[in-house]
Amino acid sequence: MQDIDQRDRELLGALQGEIPLVSTPFAVVGQMIDMSEKEVIKRTERLKRDGIVKQISAQFDTRALGYRSCLVAARVHPDHIDERANVISAHPGVTQNYRRNHDLNLWFTIAVGPTSRAGLDRTIELLGEEAECDTIRRLPTLKTYKGSGYDAEHEVHGEFVMPSAAEIETVRLLQRDIPLQPRPFDVMARAASIAAEDLLAAARALQARGQMRKFTASIATRKPGFSASAMGVWIVPQEKADDFGAQMSQNRSVSHCYLRPTYDDWPYNLYTIVHGRSVDECESIINDLAIDTGLSDKQALYPTREYKKAKLSFFAREAEEWEAAHLPARAAAS
Repeated sequence: MQDIDQRDRELLGALQGEIPLVSTPFAVVGQMIDMSEKEVIKRTERLKRDGIVKQISAQFDTRALGYRSCLVAARVHPDHIDERANVISAHPGVTQNYRRNHDLNLWFTIAVGPTSRAGLDRTIELLGEEAECDTIRRLPTLKTYKGSGYDAEHEVHGEFVMPSAAEIETVRLLQRDIPLQPRPFDVMARAASIAAEDLLAAARALQARGQMRKFTASIATRKPGFSASAMGVWIVPQEKADDFGAQMSQNRSVSHCYLRPTYDDWPYNLYTIVHGRSVDECESIINDLAIDTGLSDKQALYPTREYKKAKLSFFAREAEEWEAAHLPARAAAS
């Protein structure tokens, strides 16, 4: 890997900013930092080869696009967990799927779009039936104290606008890595048999409505030394959840902190994700949080196997195919 120089840093800064939605974006980026279009593309190619730049694409607002999502905890027979996990992972909207050290041993996150015929709740039911889950519990984010959480239950501010067919196709295209060529949007548009100016116009409309946040580069983040993580779950009085959530969020080792619903067989409502160099260090962090807050009703859940970890693909045709394959059969069985 070649060391990055000052010009690379300037380019990375520009690429992480707002890449303009114009026919020649790399030329405009070059103008920002006094670099030729050819050099911008050449350096970006090398930064991608070195794993520093992961992807250049649109960043979309999940809820603004009409997506609903949820964390789900399920109980399946331990002897069959691998095959049952594969059933869950086969749904295109499942982005994370882990085995954890608890009786509720399969935890996954799922998202469905506004065009879904089944909807979120029915999709979770279908997955629970197909994977033969003994128990399945929806655990949506009720409140976020720290970190991002696109599975929050609250609605998007403002009236939801369903993207047009052209805009949905634009979302499908622009969530992909763009080609490193002088006119990348022309290349993408030709592959989809649409005009480049129509693609860019649809992209600007999505951005104006807040459904597309920005077009930018995703940069690899390195956190050397942190190889373990744990989900600390806590029983907190509902009326004091905000106080404890705010207090725990101050801890530097806590990356995420959420409030989620409870069930008769699952009384934990506050969730903290912590990171450490080992499981023992994560356990120590959670114990320190217990001492600091005075809370004793807790558990530390660790991923013991990762079945799936993927980026959500918006308006994926595979999701439509999954529903087409599962909904008629289930309806007939009913």
